[in-house]
Amino acid sequence: MQTKIKKVELRNLEIEDYKQLKKSMIESYPEMADSYWGSDDIERLLSIFPEGQLVILVDGKVVGSALSLIVDEKLVEKRHNYQQISGDYTFSTHNDNAEILYGIDVFIHPNYRGLRLGRRLYDARKELCEQLNLKAIVFAGRIPNYREHAKKMSPKTYIEKVRTKELYDPVLSFQLSNDFHVLRVIKNYLEGDEESKEFAVLLEWNNIYYDDSPKLINLKKNIIRLGLIQWQMRPLNNVEALFEQAEFFIDAVSGYGSDFALFPELFIAPLMADYNHLSEAEAIRELARHSDPIRKKFQEFAISYNINIITGSMPYLEGGNLYNVGFLCKRDGTSEMYTKIHITPNEVVHWGMKGGSEFKTFDTDCGKIGILICYDVEFPEISRLLADEGMNILFVPFLTDTQNGYTRVKHCSQARAIENECYVAIAGCVGNLPKVNNMDIQYAQSSVFTPSDFAFPSNGIKAEATPNTEMTLIVDVDLNLLKELHEHGSVKTLKDRRTDLYEIKKLNS
Repeated sequence: MQTKIKKVELRNLEIEDYKQLKKSMIESYPEMADSYWGSDDIERLLSIFPEGQLVILVDGKVVGSALSLIVDEKLVEKRHNYQQISGDYTFSTHNDNAEILYGIDVFIHPNYRGLRLGRRLYDARKELCEQLNLKAIVFAGRIPNYREHAKKMSPKTYIEKVRTKELYDPVLSFQLSNDFHVLRVIKNYLEGDEESKEFAVLLEWNNIYYDDSPKLINLKKNIIRLGLIQWQMRPLNNVEALFEQAEFFIDAVSGYGSDFALFPELFIAPLMADYNHLSEAEAIRELARHSDPIRKKFQEFAISYNINIITGSMPYLEGGNLYNVGFLCKRDGTSEMYTKIHITPNEVVHWGMKGGSEFKTFDTDCGKIGILICYDVEFPEISRLLADEGMNILFVPFLTDTQNGYTRVKHCSQARAIENECYVAIAGCVGNLPKVNNMDIQYAQSSVFTPSDFAFPSNGIKAEATPNTEMTLIVDVDLNLLKELHEHGSVKTLKDRRTDLYEIKKLNS
């Protein structure tokens, strides 16, 4: 696996990708190096079913692919092999009016395994199946580790042992973990597959939305799932311990299908314990040395867990100045930095921090979002400018030591949700750090706030965590409700502004 990844892209295959596709196929199947699709085959496949051919690119290089046909359910029910299901490799079995999405190939280059890119391809296939209103996904999976057990057990016994996790198979174990179930064993499926002894497992994933209207793939989502992490301050021996704890939470919220993971402001502060013998200003500058490695690690987490991560905030040195910044690590592998604009008196006096000079909305695969760090949400002008840029969700990582401070963050966040007709998600730290100067006891109740109208909770609170308890909060927000509110709300805060009397604008725009 590469140590530095700048961008991951999932898209439909194009004929111009063929040279890279061929190279990756050969390197992915060294045991069947001569069994790759020719350029004429791929061109024919693209001509009959372009939507079903997917590729994963890492930094512009094709490192994985999933190829598919639509075939008749009766054809799948019959005993068949690879040659038959592919129409003697001509794809003549494809039928736009059939019911089954049949996978004819999927691979990830060996150098890029471990990043869950295969899972991303499978998820895209499931999305395509739903959007084309197809009944199921079916394919015949190889069982490459069967060769090691063929003399002492049948394929049926082997499959059962893999299913119960007594044995591990790199292909079948992965497919079973992606909600596919076994239909039957096929003998003599793929000629030359010695690792599987030419056996294959016919697997199926059922589309529970089979009657829904078809849509196009890769449309912006309307139901967005937020994963808020209420982080417990605890001693950490090193940055690896921080990564371990952070990955636990990322794994948890991504396991529930969250689109975003939100960490609190300065949640990395436990690492400052190693510098407690220094002055507070010196200690936090030592802590800033961890910021770039943390950003890189969270970019990897965003790719591996297919989730957009808002890294809360951390100290950051630039040009001799100390800033409070965070990173939006997107699941496509890219990242962007945001900076705290308004610095609290405590941050100035004890740490010598400076405020940033730029704020903006961020484009994500879930629409435009804004990110403000703690104190910034208490200044309504910034949120209004972000709303003017199309922000639907405002994320606020915060750190407050008293209930007074939390009350300011909470009620200002609620006000921002109402006046800007958007969702606001806030996440903070709890607990204490007795061996870190200037951190004291933390108070937090992470929450998601909504506008106040009939489509939303009457108190404007979508969900709240338990105060001062380490936990996650998983919340769905519906962007369609915001669209309805903008046009047909009881009041229309954004539309009813008297711009003939007043306006707000960026001075550096």
